[in-house]
Amino acid sequence: MSIYVVVGFGAAGAATARLLVQQGHAVRVVTRSGRAPEPGIEHVALDAADAAGLTGVAADADAIIHCAAPPYDRWASDLPPLTASACAAAETTGAVLVLLGNLYGYGPVDGPMTEALPLSATGPKGRVRAAAWEQARTLHEQGRIRAAEVRASDFFGPGVVDCGHLAARVLPPLLRGRPVSTLGDPDVPHSWTYLPDVAGALAEAAGTERAWGRAWHVPTEPALSVRQMVDRLAAEAGTGPIAVRGLPAAALAVGGLFSPLLRELKEVRYQFTRPFVIDASAWEAAFEVRATPLDQQAEATVDWWRERMADTGPRP
Repeated sequence: MSIYVVVGFGAAGAATARLLVQQGHAVRVVTRSGRAPEPGIEHVALDAADAAGLTGVAADADAIIHCAAPPYDRWASDLPPLTASACAAAETTGAVLVLLGNLYGYGPVDGPMTEALPLSATGPKGRVRAAAWEQARTLHEQGRIRAAEVRASDFFGPGVVDCGHLAARVLPPLLRGRPVSTLGDPDVPHSWTYLPDVAGALAEAAGTERAWGRAWHVPTEPALSVRQMVDRLAAEAGTGPIAVRGLPAAALAVGGLFSPLLRELKEVRYQFTRPFVIDASAWEAAFEVRATPLDQQAEATVDWWRERMADTGPRP
């Protein structure tokens, strides 16, 4: 049994913590406000940007898995202190550090994204994501920490609600047979990483020495457009064909005047106006976790959303 500290308890942090418990490990979760106890997980109330505090929590840990994600409009200001704190805790305690990253750091590219691509993003969210790994990688190369980054494309599945492009803006109307709206062009190929596969990759990377020292892409099923994914989910739900409407750039610009989230999405709209495809072949050649088959992803996602909507009651 190993001791893991999971920083953050959003969708990815929660899925990872619970998977580690299932694997027989001791898990300590760090969130700003703490949470009620649950079997196998010790919840600690702490601002994870407090390096001394995080070091204390991780004093006996084998690994720190960093899944904390500030509000979307505060990435540039809040993510660097969180990364610095995690690196400091890893250096002092000797715990392996695994960062949950994404594909923003590459910026717009032509063709499938591999880990060999330079982190060439110029927008603030892309640069701050790139800088997080560059900091951890530099410390690893200096021999001061042991670190890896696990990068996912847009994730969806049970537990993904507010920030997913196939989540709260899509599944509730889909399950009611209503049209859905999406950012950009609904017909360009896009990679969707299934949340349980994110958790599996993070857990495997943290406990496998050959994963350390570089970034890896989470195994992900072949890219499908938003429309194709909506069709697949609607078929699973039995709701019939669902109309999919792309949100034009002008609408995004107007909405951004009133919504911080829509305003921030302008930087990453390219991800939905051109192919956005992940290549995880490097991971698949080295490790055991594989992408869950799409049929299973769709079934579990629809079932989870049906249960969630039943619990929360009807909405207008």
